[in-house]
Amino acid sequence: MNKDAEIDMKDVELNELDPEKTPMTGALQLTGGEKNGSVKLKVPEDEVKFTGLSKEELMKVAGTPGWVRTRWVLLVLFWLGWLGMLAGAVVIIVQAPRCKPIPTMNWWNEGPLYQISDLQAFSPEGIKGVEDKLDNVNQLKVKGLVLGPLHTVQANQLNTLNFEEINPIQGTEKHLVNLLEKAHKKGISVVLDMTPNYMGGAPWFSSGDVADVLGKLMAASQYWFKVGVDGIKVSGLSAASSTPDWSKLQAAVQGNRTEDTKNRVLMGVVEGISATEVSLLLNTSGVDLILSDLLSAENGGVQRAQDINTLQSDQRSVGWGLGAATKDHLSKMAGTPALVRLYQLLLLTMPGTPVFTYGDEIGLQAQGAEAPVMLWDTEEEPANGAVVNQTAEAERKERVACRKWFKSVSDLRGKERSLLHGDYHLLQSSASSLAFLRLWDQSERYVTAVNWGTTAATLTLTPTGDLELPEHAKVKLSTDPDLAADSTVKLDKITLGPGHGVLLVFPFTG
Repeated sequence: MNKDAEIDMKDVELNELDPEKTPMTGALQLTGGEKNGSVKLKVPEDEVKFTGLSKEELMKVAGTPGWVRTRWVLLVLFWLGWLGMLAGAVVIIVQAPRCKPIPTMNWWNEGPLYQISDLQAFSPEGIKGVEDKLDNVNQLKVKGLVLGPLHTVQANQLNTLNFEEINPIQGTEKHLVNLLEKAHKKGISVVLDMTPNYMGGAPWFSSGDVADVLGKLMAASQYWFKVGVDGIKVSGLSAASSTPDWSKLQAAVQGNRTEDTKNRVLMGVVEGISATEVSLLLNTSGVDLILSDLLSAENGGVQRAQDINTLQSDQRSVGWGLGAATKDHLSKMAGTPALVRLYQLLLLTMPGTPVFTYGDEIGLQAQGAEAPVMLWDTEEEPANGAVVNQTAEAERKERVACRKWFKSVSDLRGKERSLLHGDYHLLQSSASSLAFLRLWDQSERYVTAVNWGTTAATLTLTPTGDLELPEHAKVKLSTDPDLAADSTVKLDKITLGPGHGVLLVFPFTG
């Protein structure tokens, strides 16, 4: 066989092995004469096509008794189902618990007030320094600044009193205007402390001078309101409000209030009177907010609990502070850094408005009789390689932790209705401990428990009346290392270490 024959045979074999390459229209014929790739389909000649019923046929069928009955049954079932769903929705709405209406809230009820009595100690630049540090203050969820006094006066010299002139050491009116504009943009109101004789012994000079001073104060308040100030504060409220001219100042501050305008606050300070007398003074003086020294004057938990209970119905008109009434710092009352945080928790979860003095958020310690200088380097870490004073570094870290704690509690107070304006229920009190419940409608409930004693205390929480507590609650915030955040504790007995406090939370169960 020659080479040409071998090539031809290979071509034949390839064609046989690879029929896909064979054209469907090729000349090769398959069995029966069919071409490769061809498919025979037999189409029935008499194919039946369904075209549906005609209109006449459809109407004829629809009118038969069977279809008429079917349509009526379906229609009745539809309306019965619809009415049933409607009735079910009405029952759910009727049986659902009603939401309790939110009480009327003014801006001084919505967050803590922050007093800066000595602007030079807060910042060497006075009013301008307050403006520069406003972002720092705003982080604390503060709703109002209480500045000064800023006006000029010499101690016990009534003839030198000028409410409308700012002490040049503190700044200028232009500085105050700039501060007001920036504070208002951040939702912070500004109150001026206009205690007349703040450098002297008696706040109102003498009893015979009160009427004259009130006249000057009334005119000055109108002047500063036009500048943009949101309220005034005065000390010695008991002496001033008992005079006939007090109502004129009250009208000047509180007059022309409407739903569309921001209310200006008339704030008074009292010292050395009981909770019952504070409540009576609220009614007779007509002030919007009264700040007392009740918590500072009483060290026992039982008496503090009684005072809080006496004033709880007036909570939107009561300011609470530890040292704030006398412009002292919280650290002076607390004594230890741990107790500073405990009292921060207490003030920020009690009913009423918490009032702090500048530096209370970091536990600023007073040095002697002079106002302590505010420390602004708290967040600055030591430089790498720098020689570190271990004592100073420990104090700095404590200030950082204290401020973080303050921010956490203050932020929670502004968000949770039970803490913002909820009802107050005493659960336990002793010489060195206190526990109470805050609740509002269907919101989460909060229990504050504090132990400012020098030894551990076991608190037995006892609800009164129809009030019931669940078996367990979750730890929201705690200064006690044995009560970690998010852990669960039993509410029948809570053990707190000395100088520690805890905030517990449990849900509304209906």
